Amino acid sequence: MQETVGLNSGAAAAAAAGLGTIRFRLDISYDGTDFAGWAMQPGLRSIEDTLMTTLAMILRLPVAPRLVVAGRTDAGVHATGQVAHVDLPVGVIDLGDGVGLMTPEMTLRRINGALGFNSDVVIRAFAVAAPGFDARFSPIARRYEYRIFDRVEAVNPLERHNTVRFHGKLESDTMNAAAGALVGLRDFGAFCRLRPGATTIRELQVFTWERTPAGALVATLQADAFCHSMVRALIGATVAVGEGRLSPEDLNIVRDEALRTSEFTVMPAHGLTLTEVLYPPAEELGPRAELTRRRRELTDSEEIA
Repeated sequence: MQETVGLNSGAAAAAAAGLGTIRFRLDISYDGTDFAGWAMQPGLRSIEDTLMTTLAMILRLPVAPRLVVAGRTDAGVHATGQVAHVDLPVGVIDLGDGVGLMTPEMTLRRINGALGFNSDVVIRAFAVAAPGFDARFSPIARRYEYRIFDRVEAVNPLERHNTVRFHGKLESDTMNAAAGALVGLRDFGAFCRLRPGATTIRELQVFTWERTPAGALVATLQADAFCHSMVRALIGATVAVGEGRLSPEDLNIVRDEALRTSEFTVMPAHGLTLTEVLYPPAEELGPRAELTRRRRELTDSEEIA
């Protein structure tokens, strides 16, 4: 199909007629090394701003469309399984009716082409979202991975941007046991950066440590949602146990008191990767989003790893 030149007249006509918008889902991967995080910040390079600007350019929109993301990652954090949605005016994307600048498939190619062949952010999929889909409120869980080199023989310079170099050997079995004791529905106040009016109650569903055949330590964490700095604080707490600086019993006390503490250090951002956002079946997307909205205030459900 030949692309229309200039601002799409079908989209303008649809907007004038009040025909509304269509929601699209974006599956995204990025290397967070040179980004100031997901969220837009004045004068800094962010993933959100990069994608919004690119979408506005290729779709010839006068105003950059707002992206809603599943997890607002901090500066330096990576993603292989990030998800976002965007609401675009009817008529911007050609959905088989011949109206629009380009099809979803063409849009995907154009986005990545504009970002650049060697870009540190890639859109892996761009498609019409299922009814009721909300990238932020529909998920049932988010999954992260954290990587550490604690042995010089395991260090791989090719992975230095997504794996933390730790000075001193760690006991993976002890760390794994400590991680298991943190799993469950509880107040994670000891591991969250407090925000006025925000809850720190979360359900940590999975937290394990294992050593890869190459010798790296890899943590897997999954929860219904994570509050600000929670993932890296949980990692720091179990690392403190693994190096013998904090006993498992003391960590349990910290967990139960649910108060911010200096007993452990929040680990660096670059070892963290958002690997997956889990959603319910299509027919449950809308009810799940409504349930999440009712359960938490807007600021409470924000995830900033």
